[in-house]
This record gives sequence, C-alpha cells and structure tokens, in this order.
Amino acid sequence: MAEVAGQLGRPFQPWQRFVADVALEVHPKTGRLAYREVVLICGRQMGKTLGTLAVMVHRAHGFPAPQQIIYTSATRLAAVQKVQDEHLPILRASPYGPLCTERKRTGQEALLWANGSKQSIAAPTKEIGHSQSVDLAVLDEAWSHEDDTCEQGLSPTMITRQSPQMWVPSAVGKDRSQWLRGKVEAGRQHCEDPDTTTCYIEFSAPEGADYQDPDVWWDCLPGLGHVTTEDAIRHELRSMEPAAFCRAYLSQWPNEMVALEWRTISEADWTALHDEQSQITGRCALGMAVTPDRSWGSIAVAGKSTRGGQHWQLLDHRPMTGWMVGRLRELRDQLRPCAIVVDPGGPAGSLVPDLLAARIDVVTTTVRDVCQATGAVLDAVKPENRGIRHCGELDWALNQAVAAVLLRPLGDAQTWSRRGVISPLEACTLAGWGHTTRGHLAVAQVIAINGTG
Repeated sequence: MAEVAGQLGRPFQPWQRFVADVALEVHPKTGRLAYREVVLICGRQMGKTLGTLAVMVHRAHGFPAPQQIIYTSATRLAAVQKVQDEHLPILRASPYGPLCTERKRTGQEALLWANGSKQSIAAPTKEIGHSQSVDLAVLDEAWSHEDDTCEQGLSPTMITRQSPQMWVPSAVGKDRSQWLRGKVEAGRQHCEDPDTTTCYIEFSAPEGADYQDPDVWWDCLPGLGHVTTEDAIRHELRSMEPAAFCRAYLSQWPNEMVALEWRTISEADWTALHDEQSQITGRCALGMAVTPDRSWGSIAVAGKSTRGGQHWQLLDHRPMTGWMVGRLRELRDQLRPCAIVVDPGGPAGSLVPDLLAARIDVVTTTVRDVCQATGAVLDAVKPENRGIRHCGELDWALNQAVAAVLLRPLGDAQTWSRRGVISPLEACTLAGWGHTTRGHLAVAQVIAINGTG
C-alpha cells in the first residue's frame, strides 16, 4: 500500500505507514488478511483521504483476482464529490490514470479498472451492496451515520470472499454519532483480545488533557509536522469554540468533555465511593434505561454491598435498544433478581410490552418513586453517608453519566434530567430503588412480584 501511495505522488506519512502495516497483517495459518474490519479514528485534515484512496487502489491491483469495492460517505452525493474532486485528480496524474475509466451514470457511478476490478459509489442505505459480493467496503466519514444501517447491508455481501475488509475511517462524532461511538467502545476492548478480527487504531488526547498545550497536540495529531504546523493548529484554537476544537483535533467526544464538569454530584464525592473490594451479597435488583433519542440503552445491577451500603454496577451499555430484551432475559436467568425495574414514563417504557411478551415481568415506577429514588442517591453520595459503592474506572460510562447529569424539577421534587447520555445513572438509580423496596421480601413474595423466583 505504501508503494501505491508513492506512485500516486503522495508518499505515506509515518502514521499512515503504521496503519497500513497493521491493517494488512496476514494470518500465518490461513495466508489471508488477519482483520475483517479496520476502524481508524483520527483528527481532521491529517491525511485520511489519501489513505482511503491508497487502500482502494491497492485492493484493485494488489490481489490476484478482480476485486469488488464499495465506497460511501455521509451521502451518495458526498461520496461522488469526494471521488470526482479529490480522488480522480490524483489518479489521473499518476501511472494508474490510464488504467481506470469513470462511469458517470447517475446512481451507478463507479471506477472501472482495466484488470476487471470495480469501485462502486453507493448511497449509505440498507440496500447498499444488495445482490453484490464485496471484497472491500470503505465507509468514509463514519461519524455521519446514526445507526448500523450500512454495516447491516454490507456485512452479508462479504461473507463468501477470501480476504474481505470493511474500513471505517473517521474523525470523532457528535451526540448523534452513536454507531461510530459503539465502534470506538468495541474497538478499545478489541485491543485487549489477541484473537480479534478487528484492527482498531485511535489517535486522540486523553480525557482531561489541556487542549491548549502544544505538547498535547504533538501527542495526538499524527500529521503535525507533515501536513500541518503548530502555528496552524494554534490559529484554529483561537478561532474555534473549545468543544469544536477538541472534537476536530483532539478526537474527544462531546460527552467526554462535558463529563469534566461534575455539575450535580462532585467528583470528590463520587470518587470517594470507589471500592474495589465491594461485592454484592444476597439478592440483587436490575434497572434498565434508554436515552430519549433511543441511541443508547443501559442495564445495571444493585444489591447489598459486602462493605456496607449498596453496590452499583453497570452490566451493559450499548448503542440502540434491540439487544435489551434478550440481554435482560439472560441476566434474569443468571442472577435471579428480586426486581427488574423500568420507569414506564421514560423512553424505556416502550419496551415494557416486549419484556412482558418475552415473559420478563417488571416492576414499574411512579413519578413519586422516581423522585424518591433520585433523592436517595443524592443523600447516599454525601461523605457523611457513603451509602453507595461502585467499580471506579471499570464503569467509565457510569462515571461520565454521573459527571454530566443535571437535575430537573417535578412539582416540589426533582429527578435526573435526561439531557445527554445519562442512561447508566438512571439504570443504576432504578436498580438501587428496586433493591431498597424489594430486596427484603421473602422469595415467595418476590415470585408474586415479578415471576423470576
């Protein structure tokens, strides 16, 4: 791939060479590409466009048989413009220019290679790749996708190919970039798995880094010194809002930046509740919650801590909601909770019929219950009470939710505002309320409440 980039007149920067070296590793037993998915998170204007072009040209010419390639972006029009305005000028000025022909027919745009390979330009819809077999898919500007529609459309098209890959290059997204955020969270976990088939590479500044410090820029902007300068980044810093700058150049997500504010519960109070020795003893309760835009779902557990008070733990936190009913069924059978709690007045209330249809009985709350549960949490986190224990950094999504949460009034009381992704905290609050109100009941009474035994 580096040789292709050189022939395109755009020799790889060191970071691009590193990405290529890892992403194109070959499995020693099969002789095929080791990774079926390549997720690359990088700041804006660092060279992802050239890297993407080199990936596709290398695939078209570096494999023994003609290859079928699909390229898409935020929209079909955006993909067409990227190819026409950026890719084609580079190709035409290179030795590859005579080897490809542009097909301009609207809706069927493609680059046709002399060796039989084809690069189709597609719209990011559920029909993408329909009736095709695809060797390489590039989902450019992945931050613009709000769900997994493209991935669900493309994955089946690659199942019979010898060394298929799906490339997902992107800057970090916004609040609605939930599909990419899920890829980031999964990718960070894949890095710990020696058997993973996902190549995950992220260039970003750590949470809490000083975004005004040039040393931070040099640590997380791989193109600095190659395609841009420190003075150029300093100009961007002065002309942009801090949140926009951090997203564009430090690859920090909006809720990661908000999480530093700790507006309702203080960081000191919450950190003091971290207890690695704490475990749940006796009966537990489960709580579930969903964000208002249904982009995230959370399931939590609460029970009596071996160290005093309640132990809270986030059991699952994923994009979308389709996974929640099946996961709750598994947890019910595994943990035999005294209650599974849902707020029917919140976004998760729409899942109650599906839960009941799956023979998962739930305990529903009233507005008064939710307000009392919120008040109990605010009391429990105070240093004089220490009524909660949690897992610290292991529950990073819960920590972020606690740091970002605001209160909203409900009559003379108050509860959590659902602004942002605070579903982990809401799920824990409901689980804690469930354990407080149901954990003391006898087994026979528990059966009568939710049928889990």
